[in-house]
Amino acid sequence: MAQPPGQTSTSRKRPWPGKPAGGQRSKSELARTGALVVLAVLITLFAVLNVKQVKVNWIFGSGHAPLIIVIVVSLLVGIVLTYFAERLVRKRR
Repeated sequence: MAQPPGQTSTSRKRPWPGKPAGGQRSKSELARTGALVVLAVLITLFAVLNVKQVKVNWIFGSGHAPLIIVIVVSLLVGIVLTYFAERLVRKRR
């Protein structure tokens, strides 16, 4: 089988530019992966420990929901409000 010009049969392409061949990862990548695993375990424990039903008072009426759902919805609303507030501030500059 013919090789493309400039490539020998023993040369290998790296999977990603700047990454070592052979699948080795740097210490910072391993640390980041470890931190993400720990964070995922903590979030899972937080969710499992907060499944109790709580009463939620809405503007119009009330209802019951698992506490973790209330926490996650509150977090998402906060993220969305922060995003739009930052866009508004950037637009005024």
